Amino acid sequence: MRQRSLVILTSVLTTGALALTACGSRGGDDKGGDDKGGTTVVIGVDAPLTGQNSATGLGIQSGVEIAVKDANEKKLVPGVTFKVVALDDKALPPTGQQNASQLVANKDVLGVVGPLNSGVAQTMQKVFASANLAEISPSNTAPELTQGKDWVSGNKVRPFKTYFRTAITDEVQGGFAADYVFKTLKKKKVFVVDDKQTYGAGLAGIFGKKFKEQGGTVAGTDHINVGDKDFSTLVTKIKNSGAELLYYGGQYDESQVLTKQLKDAGAKIPLMGGDGMFTPTYIQTAGKAAEGDFVTSVGVPVDTLPAAKEFIDKYKSGGYKGDYGTYGGYSYDAATAIIKAVGNVVKDGKVPSDARQQVVDQLQKIDFEGIAGPVGFDQYGDTKNKQLTLYQVTNGAWKSVKTGTYNAS
Repeated sequence: MRQRSLVILTSVLTTGALALTACGSRGGDDKGGDDKGGTTVVIGVDAPLTGQNSATGLGIQSGVEIAVKDANEKKLVPGVTFKVVALDDKALPPTGQQNASQLVANKDVLGVVGPLNSGVAQTMQKVFASANLAEISPSNTAPELTQGKDWVSGNKVRPFKTYFRTAITDEVQGGFAADYVFKTLKKKKVFVVDDKQTYGAGLAGIFGKKFKEQGGTVAGTDHINVGDKDFSTLVTKIKNSGAELLYYGGQYDESQVLTKQLKDAGAKIPLMGGDGMFTPTYIQTAGKAAEGDFVTSVGVPVDTLPAAKEFIDKYKSGGYKGDYGTYGGYSYDAATAIIKAVGNVVKDGKVPSDARQQVVDQLQKIDFEGIAGPVGFDQYGDTKNKQLTLYQVTNGAWKSVKTGTYNAS
């Protein structure tokens, strides 16, 4: 998983390192680009490639790299060679905003995949919109990103027409989880914790609200800070609450430590979270303490989809970095959507002056069967694929328990 990629399609950028000014540059000799002349179109990637959340961030990068390699080998867009420029946002919103500006300044970029974190996306959306540059996130789930700040009241307004996502929203994911905990697990009392971030706080809030609507009781709520490692005070509070389950809104970096400290303290209750926890790294770090814990994640298990078999084989044999199981397939499909849109815009290698806007328009109409399911977007830019899956740690691995849909209305 940490081996050097066999095919390196990523350019490591520093300020001023890339000064491309022509929209669709000619030729070039970037390593691994398979560039044999013609027009170069860049697909940008923004994700945490180091530090917090990097296991899933690298999975996003690798999914895009494989899609681009496939497109170049199959010559999906005649006269065009695709390249990847991946930038590390370190899961920090200000860095994401800087990366967005850098990608906008590169005139060869006709689409961007990412970011991983909803909080980072909030700082990037306006930058991309001002340049008519399309972005597709394979992982953002905060409803307000596509439906506006008043979505809870039913007043849904799309803030940015350049923003799309292949992941479902927290409204669906939180409700699906609450329904399962109350009706299937028969848990009546839960404790809810979040990491104060856009994704984590939003997901935890929706879960708590939906759980209470079912008739359950939220025994207590609390918050942690990203980077925290000592949860002794919180663990005591959870134990004393009498909760039958801990729901956590946030990423795996903190939850994998929290669940271990919780079990070590004698609180033998499962921890449940969302797709931000769905990575083998969670189990590797928590060890036996992770056994019995739950997550919900977007779509159906990628390794059960016949269309994804070739992708997974390439991922494993190519030594690509990160975890493909969380967002790798959705990243591949996001990049493929951009490639298909470019194919409808760039003819005979000629890039029109308004190519970015045309790509946005084409993405709104896109409709194809991806390796992780159908790819298409509704009037808000949300995915039309509403499936999601609940997983449980069983014998040291994530095992799918239930796949379905949830009506959030």
